[in-house]
Amino acid sequence: MYMSIWCHNLNLSSRSLAIALVVCVTLVYFSYSFNACLFASITRTLQQSNLRNLLTLQQQQRNETDKSNSTPSPSPTETAAGSGIGAASSVPLFSVSILNATSAGLGHGMPSIDGAPKYQMLRQQGLRPSRHLPDTLIIGVKKSGTRALLEFIRLHPDVRAAGSEVHFFDRHYQRGLRWYRHHMPYTIEGQITMEKTPSYFVTKEVPQRVYHMNTATKLLIVVRDPVTRAISDYTQAASKKADMKRFEQLAFVNGSYSVVDTNWGPVKIGVYARYLERWLLYFPLSQLLFISGERLIMDPAYEIGRVQDFLGLKRVVTEKHFYFNATKGFPCLFKSEARSTPHCLGKTKGRNHPHIDVNAIERLREFYRPFNNKFYQLTGINFAWP
Repeated sequence: MYMSIWCHNLNLSSRSLAIALVVCVTLVYFSYSFNACLFASITRTLQQSNLRNLLTLQQQQRNETDKSNSTPSPSPTETAAGSGIGAASSVPLFSVSILNATSAGLGHGMPSIDGAPKYQMLRQQGLRPSRHLPDTLIIGVKKSGTRALLEFIRLHPDVRAAGSEVHFFDRHYQRGLRWYRHHMPYTIEGQITMEKTPSYFVTKEVPQRVYHMNTATKLLIVVRDPVTRAISDYTQAASKKADMKRFEQLAFVNGSYSVVDTNWGPVKIGVYARYLERWLLYFPLSQLLFISGERLIMDPAYEIGRVQDFLGLKRVVTEKHFYFNATKGFPCLFKSEARSTPHCLGKTKGRNHPHIDVNAIERLREFYRPFNNKFYQLTGINFAWP
């Protein structure tokens, strides 16, 4: 009798233990599931917060660019020349850099802007975008095709450029490198940061300042026939000033073609050799790439190919990206970062030049010839200007 009672109690204890074990396992499972869901929710919230912050930063950067573009000021060279020539047209801030950065680890589930294997790897690693001082500068020359060069090379997914001419090394140097970095675009690992300010080439203090920032900086210089460049410079100024004197009156002293006015900005800038010698005091020729402004118009794919090679980039930008607009006489883009439809660079590009006295043009060619030859010797390139 006592034995049967003991066995009955033992069965009850075993069943209770089994029930208790099942309850414990169930509680552990639900606790784990709850914590996992909570963690996932927190992670998604943080990612969305980071995305909103990045988009807010981009909007602030666009607003700053718009504000700076709305109040342009003349460059030191232009002011000294007194020619009334305004600053070159600014470049619109790129529109997909933050989206690229987001798809690189901050926006899981969002469509990728670039599906290349390298970018997929960067996204998997969760790398965050950041601002860096420029690796490459387009330093000049004004009215030679610097805007076209920047727009064309920005088609490359590994190039990110500042939205407008920052003028750090010639106007805002006292603000410091931290200020300069803030005006650079966000990039991820493997991308090149670029900035364009054409007045850098002719400003005396700039070569040393760039050298102090980074001795390995790569420099892009677009040059064209200095006579054509001077006329283009004048044409831009005349479009903004209705009562401007004729080109011939400004380019020569006392109305005679015998003496060229070398103090007039459009003429002075064309003496390329004088400015190049300053840059060569700080940078070897191997860190400078000279782009023909004439060839950039006639065969943009060729010149952009040279630029991509110089920067160590894969040749992504090719003939398929361009078409020639016969009306403007200028290459246009099938698409760009800012627009996905075919378009040209703007109404100021390919502007018709005024008629200039043939004798004045010939005298200017004669004036520039020795300086051009010196420039050919320094660069090792014969641009064959008339």
